[in-house]
Amino acid sequence: MSKYLGLSHSQTRRRSSASLALSLGGLLWASLALAAPAYAAEIDGDYGVGADDGLDSTAEQGDQAGRAGQSAQASYGNDIVVTARRRAETAQDVPIAISVVGGDQIDNTGAFNVGRLQQLAPALQFYSSNPRNSSVNIRGIGAPFGLTNDGIEQGVGIYVDDVYYARVASATLDFLDVSQIEVLRGPQGTLYGKNTTAGAVNITTNQPTFDFEGKAELSLGNLNFKQAKAAISGPLTENLAARVAISSTSRRGTIYNVTSDQYIQSQDNIGIRGQLLWKPTDALSITLAGDWNRQEAICCGSVFVRTGATQRPLNRQFEALAAAARGGAGYVVPSTNPYDRLSDVDATLNAGNDLGGVALRVKWDLGAGTLTSVTAWRYWDWRPENDRDFTGLSIVSKSQNPSQQNQYTQELRYNYSGDRFDFVLGGFAFYQRIDTQGTEQHGADSSRWTLSPSATLSDGSLLVDTASVLNGLTAINTQYLKNTSLAAFGQLSWKVNDRLTIQPGVRLNYDKKDGFYQRLVYLADGTPVVRNSALTGDAKTINDARLGVFAPQEISPSFSDWNFSYDLTAHYKLSRDILLYGSYAKTFKSGGINQNGVPADASGAPILAAATIKPESVQHFELGVKSQFWDRRATLNVTAFRTDIQDYQANVNNGQFGVLRGYLANAGKVRTQGIEADFSIRPSERFNAYSNLAYTDAKYKKFVDAPCAPEYSGGRTPGANDVISGPGVPNGFSPANCDISGTRLPGVSKWALSFGAEVNIPSQLFGEDGQFYLGYDGSYRSKYSSNPTPSAYTWIDGYALSNFRAGFRADRGFEAYAWVRNAFAKDYMEQLFVGPGNTGLITGLPGDPRTWGGTIKGRF
Repeated sequence: MSKYLGLSHSQTRRRSSASLALSLGGLLWASLALAAPAYAAEIDGDYGVGADDGLDSTAEQGDQAGRAGQSAQASYGNDIVVTARRRAETAQDVPIAISVVGGDQIDNTGAFNVGRLQQLAPALQFYSSNPRNSSVNIRGIGAPFGLTNDGIEQGVGIYVDDVYYARVASATLDFLDVSQIEVLRGPQGTLYGKNTTAGAVNITTNQPTFDFEGKAELSLGNLNFKQAKAAISGPLTENLAARVAISSTSRRGTIYNVTSDQYIQSQDNIGIRGQLLWKPTDALSITLAGDWNRQEAICCGSVFVRTGATQRPLNRQFEALAAAARGGAGYVVPSTNPYDRLSDVDATLNAGNDLGGVALRVKWDLGAGTLTSVTAWRYWDWRPENDRDFTGLSIVSKSQNPSQQNQYTQELRYNYSGDRFDFVLGGFAFYQRIDTQGTEQHGADSSRWTLSPSATLSDGSLLVDTASVLNGLTAINTQYLKNTSLAAFGQLSWKVNDRLTIQPGVRLNYDKKDGFYQRLVYLADGTPVVRNSALTGDAKTINDARLGVFAPQEISPSFSDWNFSYDLTAHYKLSRDILLYGSYAKTFKSGGINQNGVPADASGAPILAAATIKPESVQHFELGVKSQFWDRRATLNVTAFRTDIQDYQANVNNGQFGVLRGYLANAGKVRTQGIEADFSIRPSERFNAYSNLAYTDAKYKKFVDAPCAPEYSGGRTPGANDVISGPGVPNGFSPANCDISGTRLPGVSKWALSFGAEVNIPSQLFGEDGQFYLGYDGSYRSKYSSNPTPSAYTWIDGYALSNFRAGFRADRGFEAYAWVRNAFAKDYMEQLFVGPGNTGLITGLPGDPRTWGGTIKGRF
């Protein structure tokens, strides 16, 4: 097939502070990050310290890091402790491309969820039109761009204290009492419970301590922003310690809805986490943790951005339909300038969800090695209400797909450390059950907007003028998913000599998915709508029109498969401060099932061959160097990578309103490759700076039957001798699908950067010794596509953001500062959406405007 597309579109660091609060049972808030901006726990910088001690991310690790951090404050040669390889070691000794962001950096930059984290870690991409339709990608891969489908896995794993979070919705909630976050780039399946082909976000919270400590923080800002955080930790008995943390965030929405007279895209989050640590002996620790999070946002909507010509007849494109709407009275959008931030969606909006769970972690030091068990249950309750037509017209009057998830995980892991050999052996079991109940309904404006204008009834009247044809037409969707995964994994480190280490890893995985999907269709009075060959005349015309919008369907897809994956890493210590490494991984992402329905044939029967999709087959290559120089005042890490994916799992979206919102298909081949560089410098206690760069070239290498861009959609079906029309030609001939091989993957910029600096001077405030400081954090990303198939209408121009903060940091744990984010009030879009029905409507989600405020916090 010739290409119809291929379109172009122009368009810690050392916190130099003598006032660091010393936590006797938790991690010390400290110095300059090496692979990314971070404040994180430090240990002494001597080569090899902490690399082989077999620690897991528990309170003992925090004790060691805290004590070593205290002794290290006077020197520059300090290293960040990470647990990326399931043991405590310095970031510079880990042969993995890794970014580390500490708790103070999260607070100072306002990165209170994963969405904000991408401004600090440029290789990470996060997109969210609502909590359910959220995705986290690394290097452009991880989850297909578009509507979420429960039937596949995430390529980027999110872990909190060793517990895997299956739903990315958790990424939209606030970080809660976080010690540090590690963003691991590249496949991680031989060390982590769930297989992850693109990377992992490893979040470590502060652990209970046997010495009393506490902290509190309050932030106020414009847009009625209010955020409060607090944590308290200490002993209950000689062997039992507890920690409780709470966080609350609220903010007025950034878009004003003229229909409902309220601001939408608001924030209203609350979360609480409690932990109990029991240490009956020095060798055994048992931690019981529980958390609960609630989000009650007035969300989610979008604003009008533009229209683009499609291949529909002119009288069926947006401008003509809007002029003819409401019986000829017409419809006008509230503003054609998206940065007026006005919307008029008329359906009820809600993005309420609860997320929480309980985890039991047991760590037993057996002398030569450590046995760790992590048992967890998590739930997610999603309660959405949306406006699927993106306008103030009653076209789709109701779109609600509430969902309930329960997941159970068990991981058992043994870490061994020896003179020549280290290894990790693990087993992982995962079970997930998701139930979804959907309701979609069309309103009074739908018939004229949705139906073909040429269809007539026996009396000569136009079908589109008969509002009752679609008004009240309702689809009731019921679905469930049972997802089971079992795995055995391991990784060996062979220290060939003092400089060279060979590190092979393997993973054996079994996955099984059983699903059910049923769509029933009813008229407003409850009469079922079904296919009926006995109908004739007007009854057949009307019934066919309804079935063209909502068609009944029932399928029970099932998938199961075994997979074996492996990797090999070699790293060489060229000198005390230079590490060279290279790795190869042959891995996979589990196959899946279509949980949102499948396409139908000419008779309306579901095409069952589309019910399942094959696993992704992944080959990954990486070369890197980690280096420090100038007496460890400066750090430079550089990584080159290439990932090739066969049978890439892509979202295919249908342009009609309710026939099929989207389904999964294998897209042939995808390739992502690039270079990443992380630089930081700390010449003195008074100044530090960082700059991180990611160049990512991510493309469809082969995708010959992709959904077409809107400019190639909506026209007539071509015959054998018809020629496909050019982009946006009215009443043209549209291809059934398009070859987009060679085009860029959606959502990923070729260039992404983060950069910043902080300067301070010692002084006093109200008699307290400390420092006044000024900090800056900036980010930039080049243009990117915001549609699964690149379209001239959905490129988002590149943009840069600047954040400033200035304040006073006291030696005794008090801090107060003012901040401004998006300081230069840059107008930019986070996402663009193609409106349903191929009318040419493009809406968008603007990024945050300039926000400002102040924060005060203290530790005791």
